[in-house]
Amino acid sequence: MRILTVCTGNICRSPVAERLLQAGLDQVMPGGFVVTSAGTRAMVGDPMQPLSGDIVRTYGGNPDGFVSRQLTSKILRGVDLVLTMTSGHRGEVLQLDASLLKRTFTIREFARMLDVLDNRADSAAQRPGAADDGDPLSANTAFWRGLPARAAAVRHLSLPADSAENDIIDPYRRSPDIYRQMEDELAPAIVSVLRHARVNLPA
Repeated sequence: MRILTVCTGNICRSPVAERLLQAGLDQVMPGGFVVTSAGTRAMVGDPMQPLSGDIVRTYGGNPDGFVSRQLTSKILRGVDLVLTMTSGHRGEVLQLDASLLKRTFTIREFARMLDVLDNRADSAAQRPGAADDGDPLSANTAFWRGLPARAAAVRHLSLPADSAENDIIDPYRRSPDIYRQMEDELAPAIVSVLRHARVNLPA
């Protein structure tokens, strides 16, 4: 299952999402997910910002070896799910590849949809069984590739009071307080995605 996280410079927000999602999903289903990131106006070749790296370490991820890269249509090819940091980034992704319309969400929007799915009475019935060949990895991938459609179906139940709640604040060149605000907005969304992955492991 290939997941791409997207922000502007690809040095603050999307790297945190990439590394923490990858670390968490590796614990849930080793080898089942590949999480990468890119920026719509990337600081190409730059490492993750130090304060973002600190956040990654706080949650048990590893920021080492990260290198920023520019979002391109080539990167988008073959991606199963795109999680952007703002609604604006979602629009920029779709300008590059309109075919991703039903597989691109802001990460906070997607997390709220997963929370709705997890809280529904029939959520247990949606848990994937083993694949025909008994391979849980294949079953997990099939489940996640169908997840965007299931999430979109409950969008109307997960709308925020303010559309700004779909976005993660950009802390670049701003104070540590703004980085903490970014963490406060991003971490719960990541937790929701990881919880959904754990709850819906193939039987």
